[in-house]
Amino acid sequence: MKDWQERDLKYIWHPCSQMKDYEEFPPIIISHGRGAYLFDLEGKPYLDAISSWWVNIFGHGNERINRALKRQVEELEHVIFSHFSHRPAIELAEKLIKIAPSGLNKVFFADNGSSAVEIALKMSFHYHQQVGNSKRTRFAALSNAYHGETLGALSVGDIDLYSRIYRPLLLNTLKIPGPDCFRCPWEKERTNCNVECFSRAEESIKKHSQELCAVIIEPIVQCAAGMKIYPARYLEKLRSLCDREGIHLIADEIAVGFGRTGKMFACEHAKISPDIMCVSKGITGGYLPLSAVLVSEDIYHAFYGDYTELKAFLHSHSYTGNALACACAVETLLMFEEEDVLAQNEKKAYFIGELCRERAKSHPYIGEFRQIGMIAAIELVSNRERKIPFDWTERVGYRIYRLALSKGVILRPLGDVLYFMPPYCIEEKDIEFMIDTAFSSIDEYFRLPGRGHR
Repeated sequence: MKDWQERDLKYIWHPCSQMKDYEEFPPIIISHGRGAYLFDLEGKPYLDAISSWWVNIFGHGNERINRALKRQVEELEHVIFSHFSHRPAIELAEKLIKIAPSGLNKVFFADNGSSAVEIALKMSFHYHQQVGNSKRTRFAALSNAYHGETLGALSVGDIDLYSRIYRPLLLNTLKIPGPDCFRCPWEKERTNCNVECFSRAEESIKKHSQELCAVIIEPIVQCAAGMKIYPARYLEKLRSLCDREGIHLIADEIAVGFGRTGKMFACEHAKISPDIMCVSKGITGGYLPLSAVLVSEDIYHAFYGDYTELKAFLHSHSYTGNALACACAVETLLMFEEEDVLAQNEKKAYFIGELCRERAKSHPYIGEFRQIGMIAAIELVSNRERKIPFDWTERVGYRIYRLALSKGVILRPLGDVLYFMPPYCIEEKDIEFMIDTAFSSIDEYFRLPGRGHR
């Protein structure tokens, strides 16, 4: 293991990392994966409680996806996607439109989530320019939003850690105070409020409506912000407002799509259809990079015309519609169809909630346990009654993550929010192990010298 770690650190710059941390905590070199587990070079198992950044929804080494990939690699690995196509892409587009919210009926392929967001922003802006809305040049997004890390995606995000240094390069986005159900200014509960917080969005959007192309939103859960869950009613109101003001609604379903929230897509909780929907992450079961942007017929037709009209949407990626990725995605969607995945997930989600809720309720350093479907989160606080967060420099979540990792569970927190987004193949005994390890690691951290009530 040590030799491989040294070779890794000699050449590789890892994402989302301070590389100096690796001097004291070198990377774990994984040799193989099976189901919900990964195994390092020494054979130690790790329960992948976060589906390897939320993508391996059916676990590692899935036999069905393995076979689909092997079949495809014997036929076609890739072909230019301009004036050419192939069966896996066509089948995938058909399946996506069949399960998508109504009104979305065209699919534009890309390579990753950030690219999908860039495409959605460009499509919306370009649409308005082509139909004569030349003053619409801005986008609106919520506070605490995360939509990726390319410049356009950062522009509509609102997590300072990612975007602060790049502000001189970013678009002039209208930032709207979004819902914060844990620290609600109206002191309401997400289960019974009337989304009073939407009044701030409504006021801001109405004020700037003539200059806005679109509002982009993560439906139901703001994942990177700490798995912030908000009521479906907020989405309903936003859809109605966008309709009245002639603004596109872009749903970023990259993290929450494909069954994560208990529905195939999170928009279904509110029974709404966006004008543009971005999907990625779990689409290939975590096997290969792929994303898709689903759009309405109205948007598609704004780009449709004779060549000399210069209406075409000129955006491309070399690997657009990659045949191997599409074949994996087709098999992933077939598994949803044939294996009753959402119903099985409902039982597993209930079990996660049962094991967590009571333990979190009485813990002095847990401010809230929240859950929707196969997303569950524990928010750690220094003062439970006043919901005071820890000083970020203490790296509380990171230190608990390190403890859990030593026990064989990969948690990788979002600041001081520990979360569970396990692969759907996880079994009850593994859920128990995952949750027992998380809570024992929390308790172990707070028993360390220098820790105590505040």
